[in-house]
Amino acid sequence: MEYKYFKFSEFDSPDRPGSGERYMDREFLEMLDYARDVAKLKFVITSGYRTPAHNRKVGGVSNSSHLIGRAADIKCSHVGKRYKIVASLLEAGFVRIGIARTFIHVDNDDLKPPAIWLY
Repeated sequence: MEYKYFKFSEFDSPDRPGSGERYMDREFLEMLDYARDVAKLKFVITSGYRTPAHNRKVGGVSNSSHLIGRAADIKCSHVGKRYKIVASLLEAGFVRIGIARTFIHVDNDDLKPPAIWLY
């Protein structure tokens, strides 16, 4: 399947080329593609799928949703763009969003409770 705004390679773990296509959850990608369409902004993905080794290297939690291909970090440090991105993620149906100074984390891990948090 192809997505309107994303290539699988954008979600590759840096230590495993091709892992975005192999491991990213398709429902997650469909929701993210829809959110990107709503936002009318480019989403620069800084982290998608992570291998366990890469997750440890970046200090990710042991049960990170990145490990199962159901999470992404979107580069963002502009307050107006941050609002548009978060609003579009909510409209797409995401209920797990983390907001940092330079990125927005989003996941659809149904084993975790709905939450919006700050880093």
